[in-house]
Amino acid sequence: MTQDIYPSSRFYVMIDSIAHAVFTELSGLQVETEVMEYAEGGNNDFVHRLPGRTRVGNITLKRGITSSNDLFKWYMSIASGRKIDRRNISLVMYDTAGKELLRWNFLKAYPVKWIGPQFDSKGTIAAVETLELAHAGLQMG
Repeated sequence: MTQDIYPSSRFYVMIDSIAHAVFTELSGLQVETEVMEYAEGGNNDFVHRLPGRTRVGNITLKRGITSSNDLFKWYMSIASGRKIDRRNISLVMYDTAGKELLRWNFLKAYPVKWIGPQFDSKGTIAAVETLELAHAGLQMG
């Protein structure tokens, strides 16, 4: 049995079911379980290693600066303490023919960090903004 390996370059980010194709990168797709060590009394040769709390990482989105500053506004509404505007985020991966392959859903996400572009008068790279999001959980759909 052979399994295809999918390219990571064909994806869309959906924010509350609205496609945002302008993102050039999404990172932080991870789940990690802590390991608790328990030393049993009278047994000095062995330490029990038990699964502990499982955590999901924050995700980081990057995109070129556009005329819309909706991500910055979303972050600033939270930073100002007005309200926590939680949104559901989906990362949808496609094959080269445009068929959906996989989907990851991040529940009740909200921005915790915004980074603006770096400027260099001699540079030729696109101006990029970065948004880091915390979320309440990860589901594969």
